[in-house]
Amino acid sequence: MLQWKTPNYDFMQWRRLGLWLSSAINIAAIVSLFTIGLNFSIEFTGGTVVELAYKEPAKLEEIRQTLSKSDFHGGVVQNFGSPENVLLRLPPSEAATGAEAASKDIGLRLNKLLPEAEVRRVEFVGPQVGEELAEDGLIASLIAMVGILIYVMLRFTFKFAVGAIVATVHDVLVIMGFFSLSQLEFDLTALAAVLAIMGYSLNDTIVIFDRIRENFRSMRVADPVKVMNTSLNQTLSRTINTHVVTMLTVLSLYFLGGALIHSFSTAFIIGIVVGTYSSIYVASASVLALGATRQDLLPIQKEGADVDGRP
Repeated sequence: MLQWKTPNYDFMQWRRLGLWLSSAINIAAIVSLFTIGLNFSIEFTGGTVVELAYKEPAKLEEIRQTLSKSDFHGGVVQNFGSPENVLLRLPPSEAATGAEAASKDIGLRLNKLLPEAEVRRVEFVGPQVGEELAEDGLIASLIAMVGILIYVMLRFTFKFAVGAIVATVHDVLVIMGFFSLSQLEFDLTALAAVLAIMGYSLNDTIVIFDRIRENFRSMRVADPVKVMNTSLNQTLSRTINTHVVTMLTVLSLYFLGGALIHSFSTAFIIGIVVGTYSSIYVASASVLALGATRQDLLPIQKEGADVDGRP
């Protein structure tokens, strides 16, 4: 079996530049979120979901052109399950109330526009439901953050917990900032990807932190920068292998999964790249900036323990 030589890259040489770059990106993301905002899908803003059935594979581009010339412009058209089934996501209509949007009126109007299609269902999503979903997503993110802080603090120390939280917040802000700047639709699948990336990135950070703790205890005369670099190099092959395999899977979802999970795969692709970077230049660099030392990770000895152990 081949034995790969452990590399010897000086990652921490660029730690200050990495922290400044990450801070600038996060500030830009926050500004974009407050000024431009997210392009929320109808799950958050409210609207109408319509399922159409065709006898032959539907021509999505023709459907989009037909809708753009009608009162239903601005809707999202995508396949649903099979080429013959189409899902329409229509934005809220100013000319119709929620009750009207959920009534047969939508179906009758679509039958006139798309005579070859069979309207199977019409569902209305009210704006109040969308607000509740947005609030629930924010609460879920905050709960996850608190859980991460407690978990890492119990497993390591407070300084390591702060580093993990800073890296997690960094990843979330970068993803949200990208969706804000690009104005890609942010739907429930994108929110699910953000929550998944929080756990995915944390897992990589924990692996590196475990190796840092081991090396802090075994490399007694090495300074913290040396310990950090050694730990990052020792876990580099594992990090690359894990992220490459995950990226291949997510890329297959992006290109072959269809429009329904496009937001999910896009957010996850960004999260994998950013999570790899943040584990090194945000989490580890933050721990080093907070002044973590070998003494922080040594088990606390009780007074008189040595005396009690004597014969």
